[in-house]
Amino acid sequence: MAELTQTLRSNSGRVKRLRIAPRIDLTAMVDLCFLLITFFMLTTTLAKLKAMDVVMPVKETNQTGVSEDRSITICLGANDRLMWYKGTSKKPLLGPFRTNFSKGGIRKALTEQSAAIKNQYKDKQLIVLIKASDHSSYKNLVDILDEMKIGSVDSYAIVDLTKEDMVMMKAIHVN
Repeated sequence: MAELTQTLRSNSGRVKRLRIAPRIDLTAMVDLCFLLITFFMLTTTLAKLKAMDVVMPVKETNQTGVSEDRSITICLGANDRLMWYKGTSKKPLLGPFRTNFSKGGIRKALTEQSAAIKNQYKDKQLIVLIKASDHSSYKNLVDILDEMKIGSVDSYAIVDLTKEDMVMMKAIHVN
């Protein structure tokens, strides 16, 4: 049991009247303090997670194709390099182009292509296919997802790299 007591002091040998020291029981106060500490520890959020939501498509057998004049494909290579082209890998409508993650690189390409799609189709949006090679880093994938967010690209998907993409990447020295 916790309690607070005071001791009596005597000055210069005079005899004082004996007083009974007040006795305060602190058990309830200590219990209350521990309950409050426990309550605030359990109800406090220490750090909130910072994550980007990525919705992956469900595998289906009847998948619809992506319109090749509204889509661009971004292939991530080694050493923070990337390649992009418009259309399909067998017959690109535009490109392939080698670029980087700078403002004048992929961000500029996304902005220009998105504006061109909006001018041509008014109600349609740009569709981006992101393909990461074995030589690209996780940081590059996160960087390109950030570029999608910055460029306000709502329709994008992460798909597998094809053989045609690998051949194009080797031809322009991205991989």
